[in-house]
Order: sequence, then C-alpha cells, then structure tokens
Amino acid sequence: MDLQLTGKVVIVTGAASGIGQASARLLTEEGAIVVGVDRDPVDTEPDAHGTTVQADLTDPATPDRVIATVLEQHGRIDALVNNAGGLQARTSFLEITDEQWLATFSLNFHAARRMSRAAVPAMLATGGGSLVHLGSDSARLPEVGNLDYAAAKLALLALSTSLATEFSPQGIRSNVVVPGPTRTPLYDRPGGFGDQAATLWGTDKETAITRMVTEIRPLLTGRMGQPDDIAQVVAYLVSPLSQQVTAAEWSVDGGAQRHI
Repeated sequence: MDLQLTGKVVIVTGAASGIGQASARLLTEEGAIVVGVDRDPVDTEPDAHGTTVQADLTDPATPDRVIATVLEQHGRIDALVNNAGGLQARTSFLEITDEQWLATFSLNFHAARRMSRAAVPAMLATGGGSLVHLGSDSARLPEVGNLDYAAAKLALLALSTSLATEFSPQGIRSNVVVPGPTRTPLYDRPGGFGDQAATLWGTDKETAITRMVTEIRPLLTGRMGQPDDIAQVVAYLVSPLSQQVTAAEWSVDGGAQRHI
C-alpha cells in the first residue's frame, strides 16, 4: 500500500535506536524525508534524503533549534513523531527524589510538549500536518516500578487530546501510539530496564523480561512486541491516509489492556 509519504518532511525524535529508529527507517522506505533527532548519533540509510540533528531534547532550547534547522534545510514540516523517552525502575514512591521526578517529566513529557510547540506554527503555515506521540501502556497500568514514568505518559495523553481539540480544525491531527512491552535497547542495554527488573526481582534478565510479558503485563499474543510492530502504526498515522484520525489512542500492546 502506498502511504503517500513521498517528499513529506517528518521529524522523528529518539531516532538512534528502538522504535524511533524503526519508524525513521520505515518512513524513509516509504519516501519521506526524515529528520532524525537524538542525543546519540543517528544512522541514516545511504540513499536517504533526510538529515540528522544530534541534540539533547531535555534542553529547553533544543526544539526551536531543531525546527529552525529543518525549515532552513527542507522548507516545511509535515509531521512530528515525538518518540524520545526512557524510564528507570523504581522500588517505592518514597524513594523517588524530586530531581528524578523532574528528570522523568523533562524527557517523557516536556520534550514532546516543547517539540510540538515549536513545530505547530510551521505546520499551520503550510496548511496542516500530523503529530504522533509515543505513549506507554504504563499510563493506564501503573506499577510501583514505573510510577513517575506512568504519570508522565498519562500527561502526554492529555497533551495530545488538547492539541487535537485546538488544531484539528486547522489541519493538524494529533494522536498517541501506545506500545506495550517492546524489545528495544531500553530493555537490552547494560544497566537497562531488563537488568533493573532482574535486580528488582532477584533473577536474570531473560527471566525478568519473560515475567514482564506473562505476569506483570500478560500479553494475549504471547510474545513481546518488536519495534517494527510499532513503526507500522506510526507510519500510518503520519500518512495522509489517516486524515480522519485525530484525538485517538492506538494501543499496540499485544492485548495487555483489554478495555470495554
């Protein structure tokens, strides 16, 4: 299926790995001009027409600089994928410091808020666009180990709906993709969430990850999600084919959330 993305300028944050990398790769394959943003170096396809910006999105000055760079190089912005995020395993509400709360919200909420604030005027100037925010099933399934992250992702749901309410009549759609447990470097890197969960539960990493998808987040599909599972939904919501979709929350969680 042609997603009608040829020539569309799409910013993807957190593009160096995981869901962001998979989304940037798929969007590029579909013909989009992808601008990957990450504090780590971003690999690009040899024949890609896009660019990369290495920057820390927890710096309040970064979004305006990123948007200015994109407009200078490409002249427009058709979509923004707010993917950058991360979490640390917690042991108790009482153990989370004020600095940790602020850092969690800075990365998982304020980075997306600031990027949206910087991108929306450019989208309005060219008749509209698409905002896609990467949430988490943690927002609706908070646990002791993720409560600051869960709170930040819940705030992101409210932000997306607010943006959709105000700007959809002007041509800018806003939607949230909600992954469940997904096998990314967030889990696999040394000291990552897999190792943190293993320490928390007193087991090895693979056993901890299995427990995550069979006990903590029982998945009906019987497997942990992969970045490409999420990227395909992201690409659709970026695409003009989803022009009637806004203020929506798309769960890609293997059935972890079974709402009626």
